[in-house]
Amino acid sequence: MPVHKYRRYEPFRLPDRTWPDRVPERAPTWCSVDLRDGNQALLEPMDIDRKRVMYDLLVRLGFKEIELGFPMASRADLEFTRDVIERDAIPDDVTIQVMSPIRDGMIEDTVKAIEGAPRAIVQIFNPTSVTQRRAVFRMSRAEVKALALRGAERALKLRDSLPGTEIYLQYGTESFTQTEPEFALEVHNAVLELWRPEPADQVRVVLPASVEAYPPHEFADRIEWMHRNLAHRDAISLTLHTHNDRGSAVAATELALLAGADRVEGTLFGNGERAGNVCLITLAMNLYSQGIDPHLDLGDLDEARRVVEQCNRMPVSPRHPWVGDFAYTSFAGSHQDAIAKGLRALEESGSAVWDVPYLPIDPRDVGRDYQALIRINGQSGKGGVSHLMRTEHAFDLPRRLQIEFASIVQTKAEAGGEVTADQLLVWFAEDYLHEADGAPLPGPLEDRSSPRAVLDALLARHALEGSLSETQVQGPRAGEARHVAYAEASVGTTTRWGVGVAATEEESLARALRSVARRLVAEVTA
Repeated sequence: MPVHKYRRYEPFRLPDRTWPDRVPERAPTWCSVDLRDGNQALLEPMDIDRKRVMYDLLVRLGFKEIELGFPMASRADLEFTRDVIERDAIPDDVTIQVMSPIRDGMIEDTVKAIEGAPRAIVQIFNPTSVTQRRAVFRMSRAEVKALALRGAERALKLRDSLPGTEIYLQYGTESFTQTEPEFALEVHNAVLELWRPEPADQVRVVLPASVEAYPPHEFADRIEWMHRNLAHRDAISLTLHTHNDRGSAVAATELALLAGADRVEGTLFGNGERAGNVCLITLAMNLYSQGIDPHLDLGDLDEARRVVEQCNRMPVSPRHPWVGDFAYTSFAGSHQDAIAKGLRALEESGSAVWDVPYLPIDPRDVGRDYQALIRINGQSGKGGVSHLMRTEHAFDLPRRLQIEFASIVQTKAEAGGEVTADQLLVWFAEDYLHEADGAPLPGPLEDRSSPRAVLDALLARHALEGSLSETQVQGPRAGEARHVAYAEASVGTTTRWGVGVAATEEESLARALRSVARRLVAEVTA
């Protein structure tokens, strides 16, 4: 591959960085840009009906800042902005956001588009990177800075132009990650000195990773340096807007929050230009898993995913963190065994603190049940099989029976594909609960007082002698009226288990003895 075509990034030296010694303590302010940045990246952008559905979802999830669009970029964005305002669909605790480039008339028209809104963020921006200055705009540093100041001055004059609408200003250097840090700071501080914000003004400054250009630690260093040197820092909200070109938008955002950022723009499940925006759900759930309230309602992530897939007309990966179909699922036998034992230990301990191997959170917190935690295939072991038999069918298999039945399942599953919990029960019944022709086992023998005598009598019919190793009877669980008995026996070097289910303890044990005798006879006389 032609690696010579590419240059390494120039490291930004920050030897006195402090972010590595910090830990997350609270959630940032979240701003969804699904309706703008996410929407513009769709092959088929959302129509107004799908936008309404997406907007309603964002409100239900608890987002307090929602970007509606780029009103001057398309008629659809303008119509939707007006639709939200005219329907009075902005809750008292929600602020909408709109975006405008710094072009003649566009800031003015963008402000007109939000007339009637109780409050709104108006974001202005201009690209500042070396390549864009040279190849796209053919502007010098001084010209780029002057453009930013012209836009900032217009926005400031318009801030109080709409009676009844509180306007908050936001400025961003597009392509911050590819702009010289000292120049980005120069432009931002020039804008801030013009605006001279007070805390009540709620001014926002965004430092976007429009393209993810280097590793997360490098981004964090640059954010910390900006955090230290931005003018009027105590009066502004430092905002991140990270893209995922290198696949590390979540990590970059988390480190940059440690470096001093206050606010994050992103999308649900990472939709957005190219490789996408940072996934706000992943960020929020990462905090939740550490005991930090994300201040979002994530109790039904599958419903949120369904709505997003409907609106975006794009699927969410089954491996997506926290919400994918397989996000809480283990196929490997050792993992399944650890999960099953961990869940049982947690249940027995009564602890309020979640601590289960391979499961960073309790899936029930986000609307999942335990049924999908363990999925059975040819790689699965006794732990997964026994867990499903216990949780789905109330068969608490003894350890050696777990091993025996898991071996049967692995053999049957080698044909390929997933084995469902229902299929497990079918196979279990075929091997342990029914005669060879599929008929139910008969009732108890007359001699119930001695399990060994019962087994001896059953084997003697076939001129066999054996030994009874173990019997167990499990009483009814809450809401059930059945006993389950297990019996392990041997003939020579062959050892097998039998299982019996009945309304009484005696009858279930007799059925278990018939089951194990039948299986031993079939094995040693084959």
